[in-house]
Amino acid sequence: MPFFKYRRVPYAEIRAFSVHILTASGAYLAFLAVVAAGEARFVDMWWWLGLALAVDGIDGPIARKLKVTEVLPNWSGTMLDNVIDYVTYVLVPAYALYESGMLGEYLSFVAAGLIVVSSAIYYADTGMKTDENFFSGFPVTWNMLVFSLFVINPSEMPAFTAVLFAVIATFLPINFLHPVRVQRLRPLNLTIFAVWSVLGATALLLHFASPDWLKWAVMATSLYLLVIGAVLQLFPDLGKKAETAGSETQ
Repeated sequence: MPFFKYRRVPYAEIRAFSVHILTASGAYLAFLAVVAAGEARFVDMWWWLGLALAVDGIDGPIARKLKVTEVLPNWSGTMLDNVIDYVTYVLVPAYALYESGMLGEYLSFVAAGLIVVSSAIYYADTGMKTDENFFSGFPVTWNMLVFSLFVINPSEMPAFTAVLFAVIATFLPINFLHPVRVQRLRPLNLTIFAVWSVLGATALLLHFASPDWLKWAVMATSLYLLVIGAVLQLFPDLGKKAETAGSETQ
């Protein structure tokens, strides 16, 4: 009988590797975003980055469900994810900020340099996550911060101040929210993130001709997502579930 009839089809390995392909597809989405930014099609660019963000949100849970690390121990999903994240979270937004002219020619170069260098150093930090899955230091989510600047469209100095604050906060022991993995206030955090996402999609559909109410709503939700980690750090009991009454006094 032919040998191949007795070989086991490696379904588990195929499924696991398909998750890596899904993660790697973010690189092509980033390429499409760069092309759009180079042609000043910023709305298209943010749609591509939004799709990349969606891929980044689903590949992790799928990988854990399929036990990709156990099935393919020689392939590092974490390393692959970091490579894609650096491109989609850092490089492309920095390039978009430069191409947009929002900061002027000189400050655009300065801001882009600060963003890409500080973010590269941050990715080398093995202690970027706390025990509660907060990020320690600004988690280089420049896609969200720069996108918010596109929606709000501030003047040059306020925009540069926001960039400078985030760069400095990258290296400070301040907690920043992971809206999915942090358990405290998780329903509220996910709701605010969902609202921010809907507002962002609305701004894109309006081609960034955002009315004042939309700008204020984006500022409010962005501010919440930016500071809630520090608030929960200052108040470690805030948002924790109350202990059950099993230890009540007799």
